Amino acid sequence: MSVAIIVAIGWLYVTVLMAASQPSVLAAIGTLLFYGLLPTGILMYIMLAPLRRRRRQAQEAAAEAAAREAGAQALARESSSPSDAVERDVRP
Repeated sequence: MSVAIIVAIGWLYVTVLMAASQPSVLAAIGTLLFYGLLPTGILMYIMLAPLRRRRRQAQEAAAEAAAREAGAQALARESSSPSDAVERDVRP
């Protein structure tokens, strides 16, 4: 992934130099926007999609594990409460 970021920075550097060589400010802004920022932004968004998906899945798994652990702790507390001991102590 770091190679992609280095390539993106290099491409943005090239487009800044291209924009600087344009005869007018409007052409420079257009060059920078349409040759540099827009394509780089789209490509980075597409290339980082798997990373975002993995992070989201990891967060969901962590939240699910935390909820499962909290449920197990609540169940353990309920089963060891003194009121259960009284209810189970049935005398003939």
